[in-house]
Amino acid sequence: MKLSDSREIRAEPAIVWTAILNPEVLKACIPGCQSMTGSVAEGYEAVVKQKVGPVSATFTGLVQLSDIVEGRSLRIVGEGKGGVAGFAKGSADVRLEPDEGGTRLSYDVEASVGGKLAQLGSRIIDGFAKKMADEFFTRFQEAVEGPDEEEAAASAAEDAPKKGWFKRLVGG
Repeated sequence: MKLSDSREIRAEPAIVWTAILNPEVLKACIPGCQSMTGSVAEGYEAVVKQKVGPVSATFTGLVQLSDIVEGRSLRIVGEGKGGVAGFAKGSADVRLEPDEGGTRLSYDVEASVGGKLAQLGSRIIDGFAKKMADEFFTRFQEAVEGPDEEEAAASAAEDAPKKGWFKRLVGG
């Protein structure tokens, strides 16, 4: 499965770059991520729980950042084993470009599965992979740029986790 897309993030490229290298941001953005330990240099060990169609599994695996061009691009590669459910592999080539009003984040994602998961059929797997990529980059965008003014007013009344927490943390 291959997928390409881009997002306009209302934050300077330096803030977006810092966020994508931050393990707390990555953990918060990976759907179903229960834990993540490690570093950019050595990679991260992650535990992710997901349900794909009728198959529910907890995947343990590695997330590595490579092909790093400071402030411009990197490759995120992940591989997880889900016991009898099988395995999942994926990668995302991420590029950042300054854009009017912030940063254009473009990505090309590739994903594959094996074992019991592969028996679900390409339609279910492709839909799931697209949903996971969309959710990851949506969460990333929200963590970096924060809520719209309308959302900020609405969420001020709620005890929901605040969007844009990373941008506020770095003073953006």
